[in-house]
Amino acid sequence: MHSSFYQQLVEIDGALFEGFLVLFFALLLARLAPLPREMQPLIWFTHLAKQLAAKVNRPERSPSQQATAGFLAMLLLVFPFWAIITFLLELAAFPWFFEFLVLYLCLGDAGFSQVADEIAKALKRQDNASAKKLLQPWVVRDTDNLSEVGLTKATIEKLSTAPIYGTASTIFFFAIAGAPMVLAVRMIKQLELSWPPIQPQYQHFCSTANSLSTVLLAIPAWLWSLSIAIQGGPRALAKLFSIPKNHPALRGYVLSVNLVASILQIELGGPQKLASQRIDIPRISHGPLPTSDTIAPALKLTSRACAIWFSFIILLPLLWAGLRWLQSL
Repeated sequence: MHSSFYQQLVEIDGALFEGFLVLFFALLLARLAPLPREMQPLIWFTHLAKQLAAKVNRPERSPSQQATAGFLAMLLLVFPFWAIITFLLELAAFPWFFEFLVLYLCLGDAGFSQVADEIAKALKRQDNASAKKLLQPWVVRDTDNLSEVGLTKATIEKLSTAPIYGTASTIFFFAIAGAPMVLAVRMIKQLELSWPPIQPQYQHFCSTANSLSTVLLAIPAWLWSLSIAIQGGPRALAKLFSIPKNHPALRGYVLSVNLVASILQIELGGPQKLASQRIDIPRISHGPLPTSDTIAPALKLTSRACAIWFSFIILLPLLWAGLRWLQSL
C-alpha cells in the first residue's frame, strides 16, 4: 500500500507537487527577502517603457492614433522579452529553477509591506521627508507635496491594491497556465503602471494595456477582495457585489480600496497629482481621515489576506496527498 501511494505521488503527481513547492518558496522569499527596488528587472522595464512612450506618444494626435501607437508600443515591449524568456523556460535543464526566478521577480511589490511599516514609523517621528522618499519609488503619483494624511492614504491604497497583480495574480495564473502566463500578465500590468491611464497624456495611449490589464486581473482582483471581506464580516461580504463609482481607469481596484476603507472606517481616495497635474478622483469615505496610526491595522488586514492565500498553497497539496492515500487503501 505504501509503495503504491508513494509511487503515485512521485510518478503521477510529481509535477503538481513541484509546482506547489516552486510557488510557495517564490511567495515566501518575495515576502521575506525582496529585491531592492532599483534592482528589480520590472523597474528597468518601466524605464524602457517610459523612454519609448516619450518618443512615440503624441498627445496632440487623435485618440485613435494615440491608441494605435500605444498598442504597437505594447507589442514591441512585451512580446520579444516574453518570447525569449518562455523559450528559455522550455529549453532549461532545470525549468523549476527558472520558473521560481520568474515568479519571484514578478512578486517584486510584495516587499512593500516592509516599506509601509517604515513609512508609518517615519510619520510617527513627524519625518515626512523620509516618508515621501520611501513611498515615491512605489507609486505613480507625486509625493513631494503630500501631507501626513496624503502619505497615509497612498500607503494604505498601495497595500490594498498591490497584491492584486502580485500575490493573487501570480497564484491564479500560475495555476492556470504556468510561469509564462504570470509573466505576460505582469508585464502588461507594468506597462499600465508606466503609462498611468489617469494621467491625461497617457489616457488614450494606454487604453489597450489598461483594458487588457483590467480584464485579465478581474478574477484575481475579486478573489483578493474576497480575502479582505472575509475579515470584515457579513457587511463587508455584502460590499463584494456593489462597486462604488470612481475614475474609469481605476475600476479594477476600487472594490478592494472600498473594502479596506469600510473595514477600517476611514476615508481613502481623493485628488492626486501626477507630473504636477491635478487629477480629480472621487473620495471613498467610510469615516474620518486616516492618520499614521491607521497604517498598522491596514498592514495587518492585508497581511492576513495574504496569509489566506498562503494557506491554500499549503492545504491544497496536503488534501491532494490525502486523497491519493485514501485511493491506495
